[in-house]
Amino acid sequence: MQIAGSIVYGKHGSIMIRQKTETEIELGDLLVVDQAGGNYSILQVYDLQYGSQIPDKNLEMISGMKLEGFRADMDFMEPSLRNYVLAMVKSVASIKVENGNEKKVHIPKTLPQFMSNARFVQKSDLDFIETPKNPIFLGYVRSGSKVLDVEVNLNGVDVFTHHLLIPATTGRGKSNLIKVMLWSIIGKDYCGILVLDPHDEYFGRHSKGLKDHSSAQDNLVYYSPKPVAGSISLVFDFKSVKPWHFQGIVEFTQAQHEAMTVAYHTYKNDWLCAIVQGQDLPNVDPKTLAVLQRKIDTVLGLYLDDQGKIQCRTNVFSDTLGSRTVKDILEALESGKKVIVDTSRFTDEIELLIGSMILHEVFNNYKRYKLEGTLDQKPVISIIVEEAPRVLSQDVLKSAGGNIFSTIAREGRKFKVGLTAITQLTSIIPKTVLANMNTKIILGNELSSERSAIIDSASQDLSTDDQNIASLDKGEAIISSNFTKFAIPIQVPLFEDYIEKNATAAKPKEQTRVVL
Repeated sequence: MQIAGSIVYGKHGSIMIRQKTETEIELGDLLVVDQAGGNYSILQVYDLQYGSQIPDKNLEMISGMKLEGFRADMDFMEPSLRNYVLAMVKSVASIKVENGNEKKVHIPKTLPQFMSNARFVQKSDLDFIETPKNPIFLGYVRSGSKVLDVEVNLNGVDVFTHHLLIPATTGRGKSNLIKVMLWSIIGKDYCGILVLDPHDEYFGRHSKGLKDHSSAQDNLVYYSPKPVAGSISLVFDFKSVKPWHFQGIVEFTQAQHEAMTVAYHTYKNDWLCAIVQGQDLPNVDPKTLAVLQRKIDTVLGLYLDDQGKIQCRTNVFSDTLGSRTVKDILEALESGKKVIVDTSRFTDEIELLIGSMILHEVFNNYKRYKLEGTLDQKPVISIIVEEAPRVLSQDVLKSAGGNIFSTIAREGRKFKVGLTAITQLTSIIPKTVLANMNTKIILGNELSSERSAIIDSASQDLSTDDQNIASLDKGEAIISSNFTKFAIPIQVPLFEDYIEKNATAAKPKEQTRVVL
């Protein structure tokens, strides 16, 4: 048991601890103050500063004399007592032993005993963290830069139903986190996950990936415009596309939207072909139709060849193939499978249009299941979308009046449909949307404005964690969730190390009691 320091003064939410000589307290360190009856408090360091019993002016003079070479042997009398480090900490959890030996986590409402010693956290102090029902693995508890052998799992049904936000700057481990999370739930049918993969990095086409999981053959589905062994060719029938799929995804004028609606009412599922072929649309200006044709050519790559046949430059849409693609994806998701759609060869607009096509059907199906009373029998479904501001920013929602992504962010949890949003720019997502994302896995971010947006929308009070977030290294994160009693610092393992460890380790016995 290593003593870190002693409480000297402070107040609730801001306690000052004097660091013990020859120990080193880090930002983000978890400390423990023991109390009577086996109870204890867990504290977290949020700032560090120097302390000294020598007046500032004297310190400046002594420092100057050393620098200018007046006395080479000048030193402090009893330096370990006169000069020290002060750690500013806050209480994050109060652990009380109840009903025999059962530990219960409470939100702190009292101060630890004055002048009591604080020690560094140990694995045994965190044995109240158990594996819940329907777990999703996120990482290991981290104290500063020290990683403890304590797994952090949350209930995946709760997390995915109530939406998940992963904010971070480039290079802080967002993709690695997603791969680790997905690996931990492949083969678990409580959730169906749709991944729009703009970098084709999750399946593992050229390296280790989700395809290497022992349950991947039966529980992982991979669609790609350039299929490999074990994948399915990504192509959609023209008839799968509906006018409302474009809302908030592709920018059209009001007149163009109305023209698409007229085409749909007139030609039903053949409306897109009718526009590309230039067929007559009642009460639609020919100039509007001509502009709409060019826009569809630009966005979807649909055009008429010399024989008058519709072609697609991206080969993702066809008049002869892909009639079951959306239905097959829905069936896979409703079976609890994980579906990866490789969109690395497409523009942002086509990628998000594909997501919109699938999500509209998912949402409509799940609303129907709720009306029928069968929703409880269905798995939760979540879509993972990178660069979330493309569909959730204030500008997009204001100009388009919303889209299926924002609809799910606001209403999806009523129907077990969730959104997992990855972003570098939290600040441009409306607060009303952020408030509905009840779990946030916060990775490192150097931008002050972004940290403020994250802190303001967190489930716990992170007002003192600005420096903690700024100092997070690659793979280090903080979990702030409605489903934990306090914000948990974690280290996300490197994906390659994690899958190697899980390939050889025996499966732990699954716990069912939720204590966090």
